[in-house]
Amino acid sequence: MTGPVAVKSLSGPALRDLFTAAATWLEINREQVNAINVFPVPDGDTGTNMHLTMRSTLEEASRSADDSAGGMMAAVARGALMGARGNSGVILSQILRGMAQAMDGADAVDAGLFAKALNSGADAAYKAVTKPAEGTILTVIRETAAECGASSGDDVDLAELLATAVRVAGESVERTPTLLPVLAEAGVVDAGGKGLLVLLEGMLKHLRGEALEAPESAAGTVEHEWLSGVEQRHALEESPYGYCTEVLVEGRGLDVDGMREAILELGDSALVVGDERMVRVHVHTDDPGAVLSQGTAAGALVQVKVDNIKRQAERFVEMHHEDDTRPAPDEEVGDSVVSVVAVASGEGLADVFRDMGCLRVVSGGPTMNPSTREILDAIESCPAPEVIVLPNDKNIIMAAEQAVPLSSKKVGVVKSRSIPQGIAALLAMNPEMGIDDNAGDMEQALGLVRTVEITRAVRSTSIGGVKVSEGQIIAIVDDVLTLSAETAEEAAVQALRGLATESTSLVSLYYGAETTPEQADDLAERLKGELAGHNVEVYWGGQPHYQYIISIE
Repeated sequence: MTGPVAVKSLSGPALRDLFTAAATWLEINREQVNAINVFPVPDGDTGTNMHLTMRSTLEEASRSADDSAGGMMAAVARGALMGARGNSGVILSQILRGMAQAMDGADAVDAGLFAKALNSGADAAYKAVTKPAEGTILTVIRETAAECGASSGDDVDLAELLATAVRVAGESVERTPTLLPVLAEAGVVDAGGKGLLVLLEGMLKHLRGEALEAPESAAGTVEHEWLSGVEQRHALEESPYGYCTEVLVEGRGLDVDGMREAILELGDSALVVGDERMVRVHVHTDDPGAVLSQGTAAGALVQVKVDNIKRQAERFVEMHHEDDTRPAPDEEVGDSVVSVVAVASGEGLADVFRDMGCLRVVSGGPTMNPSTREILDAIESCPAPEVIVLPNDKNIIMAAEQAVPLSSKKVGVVKSRSIPQGIAALLAMNPEMGIDDNAGDMEQALGLVRTVEITRAVRSTSIGGVKVSEGQIIAIVDDVLTLSAETAEEAAVQALRGLATESTSLVSLYYGAETTPEQADDLAERLKGELAGHNVEVYWGGQPHYQYIISIE
C-alpha cells in the first residue's frame, strides 16, 4: 500500500480545485465557525460571510480561461474582492489579493511560491486594516505565513507545506484568547482565524486525497419554482394578513413536509419548496416572528425578508425581475451633484432612506452584510457624478471602502455604524453640494445621535462583564453589549434610561419584523412617561432580527 503522491506544483485548474476544496470544507464547517462569534447578534456570522465570499471567488475562477496559476489566482482574488462580505470577508479578500500579486505571471505554483504568496497575503491584509488588532485572523495569517516561509525548500512538496500551515494556524488560533481579552472573557477563539484554519484544512485534505462531504446546494434547483410560485400567490385576491414573510433555511436533513405543515398554520399564500439541505419559505402572516422561529428550529436562517403587504404588493414584480439598483429609464441627474447609497435591511427602513432623498438602498442579504459588488453596482447605477455611501453598520464599512477605487465615479464613504447614524448624516447633507463639502458635516452628525439595538442573543457569552444566555433579549448601545432583559420593551426602557439627559429631547423607534404595531405604540407611551421632556416617534422599520432600532438625540 502506497502513501499519498507528492504534489510538487499546481497548474491553474489544479489551483482552482484546491480553492474549491477549501470552500467546500468551510461550507461544511460554517456553523462551527459561526458558533464561536464573540458578539451574540444574529446578523454578523463570520463563517457565513467568509463562505459567501468564497462562493463569489469560485464563481469568478470558474469563468477564467487562463490556465496559468497566476491567471487563475488573479481570478480568485477578483472574485473575492467583489464578493467580500463583512470585515472577515474583506480581510480574506485582501489575503487572496496579496497571494495573487506574488503568483503574478507564474505558470504553476510550487511550495516555495505558495509560501511566498502567503506572506504577501499577510502583508496585504495588515495594510488593509486601519488599526490592526492581534488575536484575530491577521495574527493567524501572519504567523502561519512566517512559519511556512521558513520551512519551505526544494525538498518540500505542497502537501507538506499545507500540513505545516494547518498545524501553525491551529496553534495560532488557540492562542488568540491570550492576545485579545474579549475572547478570553467569552471563552472562545477568534472566529475569523478559525475560518482561515478551516480553509487551509480543506486544501490539505484535497491534496491528501481525503473525501469531503460536499453538500449540494439546492439554490439553483428551487429558484425557478420559487419565483413562479410566489408570483402566482401575489396575483391572487388580497390576503387578510399583514406581512409577507420569506426565509431561506439551510441545514442537514431538513423536513420539508414538516416545515410546510407548520407554516400552513401561520397564515395563507404559503409556499415551501426545497430539499433536505435548503428550503425557501413564503407566507402571508400576522406573526413574522413565528416564521423565523420555525426556520431557526429547523436549521440556519441565511436570508430573511419581511414586507408590509400593501406596500410590498406594488413592488413585488419589480423587486424580483429587475435589479433594484438600476435607474429608471427616465431618471435624470437634475441639479444634484451627489447621489447617496445606503445599506438597510427592512422595507420600512428602506422607505425612510428613500423618503429622505437616498437614491439607492442596498439590502444586506443573508447576513445583512452586502458584498462589495452589490455596493459597487448601486454606486454605478446612480446618475450623479459623485456618490456618498452610508454603510450603517460597523461590519459593512470595509466592504464599502473596497468599492471606492473600483468605481468610475467619485465616491466617499461616511462611516455610519448604525441606521440612526445614517439618518443623522442624511439630515446634515446638502444635495446641491459635492462630497468634499458634505463629508465633514455628515461625519460630525454621526456623533450627535446614540443608538440602541434590541435583539435576541444567538449564543451564550460574556462581554464586558455582561453575561447573557442564548435566547435572551439583549440591548446593544453604540456597538456595546449593555444589558439583558425579559422582554424587548423592558430592554429598551432600561437602555434609554441611561442615555436620556437634559441635552436629549427626541427618541425615534424603528420596530422590526418580529414586533407588532401595538407593541411599538405601547412602548412609545411608556417611554413618554419614563423620559420627561422627550418626544417619542414610532416608525415601521421591518428589519429582521432586531425588535427595535432606537435613536436618542
